Amino acid sequence: MKKRMNKSGFTLVEIMIVVAIIALLAAIAIPNLLRAKISANDALAKSTLRSLSTSSETFATSNSGNYPGNMTSLTGATPPYINTNYCGQTLSGFTYACTNVAGSYTYTATPVTVGTSGTTTFTISTGGILAP
Repeated sequence: MKKRMNKSGFTLVEIMIVVAIIALLAAIAIPNLLRAKISANDALAKSTLRSLSTSSETFATSNSGNYPGNMTSLTGATPPYINTNYCGQTLSGFTYACTNVAGSYTYTATPVTVGTSGTTTFTISTGGILAP
């Protein structure tokens, strides 16, 4: 009598089913991850603009209602009103622009690629008014 060899392993059909299941899960998960990243970038942009606004309002309170003329007034003070100068920089998919003029300020966060890095341009102006 011949001994029958016990062969174990996966058939091609079984492997194809596993690959199809993994592809289906990836098709569901990847768009959700991208949406979560965009939402996180939007939230960070709003938070950064609020920090810039708060530092400018605090500066004005400490300086008889005069707003800072430039970002150096905020970052160069002792202690600084804000630690990082975000103006002219790109951070987490948003580019920040700052306008400081006598008596007012406007800070803007613009997505590098709308729909990929962020949803819309956010602007905050004197008084802390945030507009999408």
